[in-house]
Amino acid sequence: MTETKSKLTPKAIMAASSGNVLEWYDFTVYGFLAPTLATLFFPSEDKLASLLSAFAVLAVGYAARPIGSVIFGHIGDRIGRKTALMISVLLMGGGSFAIAALPTYEEIGIAAALLLVAIRVVQGISVAGEYTASGVLLVEQARDGRRAMTGAWVAFAMMWGCVLGSAVPAGFSTVLSTEQMAEWGWRLPFAIGGLVAIFSAILRLSLTETVRAENPDDRTSPVLQSLRNHKGLIGQMVLLLIPTAVIYFVIYVYAVSYLGSETGFSSSKALDITTINLIVMALFVPVCGMAADRFGFRPVFLAGAIVTLLAAAPCWWLMHRPDTISVFAGQLGLTLSSTAGWALSVSALTMMAPQHLRCSVVALGYNICMAVFGGTTPIVATYLVNRTGDDFAPVYYIIIATLVSIPVIWRLPKLISSVEVYNGDDTSSRA
Repeated sequence: MTETKSKLTPKAIMAASSGNVLEWYDFTVYGFLAPTLATLFFPSEDKLASLLSAFAVLAVGYAARPIGSVIFGHIGDRIGRKTALMISVLLMGGGSFAIAALPTYEEIGIAAALLLVAIRVVQGISVAGEYTASGVLLVEQARDGRRAMTGAWVAFAMMWGCVLGSAVPAGFSTVLSTEQMAEWGWRLPFAIGGLVAIFSAILRLSLTETVRAENPDDRTSPVLQSLRNHKGLIGQMVLLLIPTAVIYFVIYVYAVSYLGSETGFSSSKALDITTINLIVMALFVPVCGMAADRFGFRPVFLAGAIVTLLAAAPCWWLMHRPDTISVFAGQLGLTLSSTAGWALSVSALTMMAPQHLRCSVVALGYNICMAVFGGTTPIVATYLVNRTGDDFAPVYYIIIATLVSIPVIWRLPKLISSVEVYNGDDTSSRA
């Protein structure tokens, strides 16, 4: 692999990770505004049916990610990480502007819902290369002993996107009436997302490119090579990330809608609780990165899994209490238990993947997991609760997701030590 060696400056870290702010801001905004969007684009006398339709569009966006993995994995491995990042952030921002200007069902009928689905598909494809390509670019250039912390900055940016994605709708819902939010206020958070994309694209103009050396005898798509030669590795990546995806979407998408519509909590109060917990999560991400660089990936991942297994049920019970403090404490417990997965995922996946196929393998592992177990979680949780009548059904889902990840967590030292990670001087790593 031919790469450009350069000092990884704070500006480069900010530029590479800035698109993750937009990615998670946009998807968090959509999740939090799902009840409003459900009535505007999927009107129905059955409130649950409308909400499920809105969540289905969220799932469709995630389902499109494997397609994006093919496209952006190819771009990242054949052309360069920077190119993939520029294209993805501009497409994502264009989609945000499009949603902000989109007519509702009342104005153009079923076409409104179809257009919303189409936009979310394009955005799902575009963000497939965002989180993974930015993480790969940074971890490849990080020095030994700092790779977990460097990759954690991507998760840190992602979390602040989540914070903004809950804080901005919460702020608008506080200053605007319910009628104003339903009429036009819901458009403003999406318009802001488009502005974030422009800012990110400008920052990325200064990024150092890393490009794979061309081999005239190697014409096979890197994605096809990845699927043919590294199916097992991709599968292990998916298993590693399942609890990370499931827990996030249970507590920050499904639970917010549940609190706002089932337990008497106002939407603004639910968003306030979530925003504070996301800030805590963002601040805890660098701590997990530093811990992994010092003690290894396996102990930190494993600690998060064990805490999740022990705390999931008590925390969920607290989230169903009628008082704000209990709800906050319950969400905080699940937040802290899942932070390690987000903080370390992009670094671990990058260090597990072969160099010449790194963007493709990482994108496939991450996006398949998010498509199958991330975007579908709100629908699964809603269905399970309504089907069984058991409010604790999402907890069982979280526990199963965590259990299947533990064998891969245990194998992390072997998976990481078998791959060289280029950083210009050495290739050693700590798992």
